[in-house]
Amino acid sequence: MAAKQGEPQVRTSEAENPAGKRPSSIQVVEFVLGKEHFAIDLFDVKEVVEFTTITKLPNTLEYVRGIIDLRGEITTIIDLKHRLNITDGTEVASESSRIIVLDDKITSTKIGILVDDVTSVSTFEGSQVDYTSSSSSSTENSSIIGIIKRKVKVKEKEKNELIIWINIKQLLGDIYSSV
Repeated sequence: MAAKQGEPQVRTSEAENPAGKRPSSIQVVEFVLGKEHFAIDLFDVKEVVEFTTITKLPNTLEYVRGIIDLRGEITTIIDLKHRLNITDGTEVASESSRIIVLDDKITSTKIGILVDDVTSVSTFEGSQVDYTSSSSSSTENSSIIGIIKRKVKVKEKEKNELIIWINIKQLLGDIYSSV
């Protein structure tokens, strides 16, 4: 799922996208954690793989689920639900769970994030993103780039579906620098 040559790379961080210079469109990988919808930049993703057995590691951060052997390469798996403190009663990963393997260029090591399900790869117009929600000064909230608003039809009524767009590089920065 890497960018094709000649395609513009969408910048996602506030530092790279100062106010007034928002992208005209964004491409994201959408996924589910608990009951909420999230997205990360498409260009931060190498691939999506099915859930597999994860080998636990001793003396690691609570949200480091363990490691897997992905085609001969050891890949560290981060439980994103645990990292974001999302509790929905389902702590055990199931067969519908997916692992989003992040691009080595952003992590400098092999890292995958465990999510409940990957729903789609989508393109949104810049006007569909509300960046004001990311202006909080809290450390955890600073990993939120914005909220993507999508119109969906539910029983013949149009309703806004909200997708939390996160900066995965910032959220996991402490992990891949210490792994």
